[in-house]
Amino acid sequence: MKTAQDILKEKKTAEMVMISEDTTIYKAIEYMVKNKIGAMLISNGGDIKGIWTERDYLRNTMESGFDPKTARIGNYMNTNLISAPHDTTIIKLQEKFLGLFIRHILIKKKKKYIGMLSVGDVIRASLLAKDNEIKDLNKIASWEYYENWSKRRKPG
Repeated sequence: MKTAQDILKEKKTAEMVMISEDTTIYKAIEYMVKNKIGAMLISNGGDIKGIWTERDYLRNTMESGFDPKTARIGNYMNTNLISAPHDTTIIKLQEKFLGLFIRHILIKKKKKYIGMLSVGDVIRASLLAKDNEIKDLNKIASWEYYENWSKRRKPG
């Protein structure tokens, strides 16, 4: 069964997108739109300090006096970083996404973050795995298989 690390290897963009906590939210949104991503990691001196998502932006806009051109992302980031080990299976990742109601999860190997997966990444990997499994089962259950089996069988 595929693991988090396997999914990261198959991603088109496996690199973690990080910006400084001093960046304005407006600049972060520009980057997210340009790169078609829904989440960014927030860093301070190269260390990951938090995460900020498009959903966070929606929540932030409801705050009185919020101005994305002056607001610093470090003041609005989510510091509750959720992670999973690199060898976590697809099923366990899905359980974590559903159980915690999250859409992004950091992947750790030897106490270091090696990537980030979205719920979409994991669902895609799961569907591809199921599709391959069905194809394999169809090969086994095909009429040709049974016809050839009966011809090879020796009576008695």
